[in-house]
Amino acid sequence: MKAILHVDQKWGIGRDNALMFRIPADMKFFRETTTGGVVVMGGNTFRSFPNGALKNRTNIVLSNSLVSDGSFTVVKSEDELSEELKKYDSDRTYLIGGASLYRKFFPMCSEILVTKVEANGNADTFVDNLDESDSFVLTSESDPVETNGYTIRFCTYKKIS
Repeated sequence: MKAILHVDQKWGIGRDNALMFRIPADMKFFRETTTGGVVVMGGNTFRSFPNGALKNRTNIVLSNSLVSDGSFTVVKSEDELSEELKKYDSDRTYLIGGASLYRKFFPMCSEILVTKVEANGNADTFVDNLDESDSFVLTSESDPVETNGYTIRFCTYKKIS
């Protein structure tokens, strides 16, 4: 499994259960990367999507309270999630949030795709700074991209064996 997310300068990932930034280049990267694959998320992340399940992807939601309408799969425990994930290609499976799932499942990810935004998003939700991690190493970083008033870099962290 891989993870995909954007972070601000302090490794914040969200505010008030929403994205901190609307960055078309990041949204395009997310869409192009995950389309045709599997996206894994918690219930709050799923509820933050205005149109429900993400189209053209298999949506798996870890939640004790959501009931599926058929457009997504609900698993009620981490064990059930682990069993469900065995059905899919791990190279096309992406953890997309939220923070508690990132904290729990980062160690199981082979790669983490991070869009770094050179701004303070006044986040109330954070993930561990991968630049300080003993488990992951930065293997690629794009040149800075100016978009929608922000400077971003697309970064790839790989798990250290």
